[in-house]
Amino acid sequence: MSKQIQIGNVTLGGGAPVAIQSMCNTRTDDVDATVAQIHALEAAGCEIIRVAVPDMAAAAAIGQIKKEISIPLVADIHFDYKLALRCAEEGIDKIRINPGNIGSHERVRAVADACRERNIPIRIGVNGGSLEKNLLAKYGGVTPQALVESAMGHVQLLNDCNFDDICISVKCSRVDVNMAAYQMLHQQTDYPLHLGVTEAGTPSMGVIKSAIGIGGLLCLGIGDTLRVSLTADPVEEIYAAKKILAASGVRQVGPNLIACPTCGRTKYDMIPIANEVERRLQSCTKPITVAVMGCVVNGPGEASAADVGIAGGQGEGLVFRKGEILYKVPEDKLVDALMEEIEKL
Repeated sequence: MSKQIQIGNVTLGGGAPVAIQSMCNTRTDDVDATVAQIHALEAAGCEIIRVAVPDMAAAAAIGQIKKEISIPLVADIHFDYKLALRCAEEGIDKIRINPGNIGSHERVRAVADACRERNIPIRIGVNGGSLEKNLLAKYGGVTPQALVESAMGHVQLLNDCNFDDICISVKCSRVDVNMAAYQMLHQQTDYPLHLGVTEAGTPSMGVIKSAIGIGGLLCLGIGDTLRVSLTADPVEEIYAAKKILAASGVRQVGPNLIACPTCGRTKYDMIPIANEVERRLQSCTKPITVAVMGCVVNGPGEASAADVGIAGGQGEGLVFRKGEILYKVPEDKLVDALMEEIEKL
């Protein structure tokens, strides 16, 4: 089991629930836009949010952003240790930085000391696209071994400064390499692991890559927090993360929708109805299982484990709970009837 760290009011590792993260795509120094996006992400189910800190204007905005949100805030920093020091002063909850990229030992120690004094954890975020040249030469490219060696090298730099409040990620865009690196890291250390497949792409392919690369690791008992990286509105990352957590059996955040694939026995227009149910469930936070089934003969029985569900026939359908039929309704009233039953749960 991994050790625990505290990020604001969220606990990572040591058996705590796997936390959902995302990252703002607003300019961090545009406080109003950033806060508005964080509120939207929080409403969707985001539990930790990260912002880019490319300059001192962004770092200076951290304190004001913190005042207007309720979930932990993480600063994403590259190279400039002074940005990390300013974010620490502004009350950041966690810093993502690679100690080996910020210069001298004195600079690393300055960041470590500032974070230790304020109980601010550091995420070491290794990325396949920015591996050290000596490791690329040593291993002949981006390999699991190169990613892990890079991560553990950064860990050592912090340990040398008497800092151990650490989380690690080892992301790359190749799912197989990504998974192997995390498995290797899991065997070598007990630091909490932040899962993700970087540059996964648009939702059509990015969700699939993330479901395999993140969900597969979760099924192996690996991972303490995750971010689904999509070229899309960040809110879509949250919806995908919740589905991956539910599908892997690790944590159900909101409803789990099950639906049959349809066949020749299906006598109603089920596919758009299933899509509509999924759309309406996005704002639901109840940890329930909801079923949309194709036929009234087998549907209620096949979905008997569902808390509530519907099954269609010719122009009408059934509403059922735990396999027990409650009543019939016309086909065009099925979704409304289902949502009414969900409200009662």
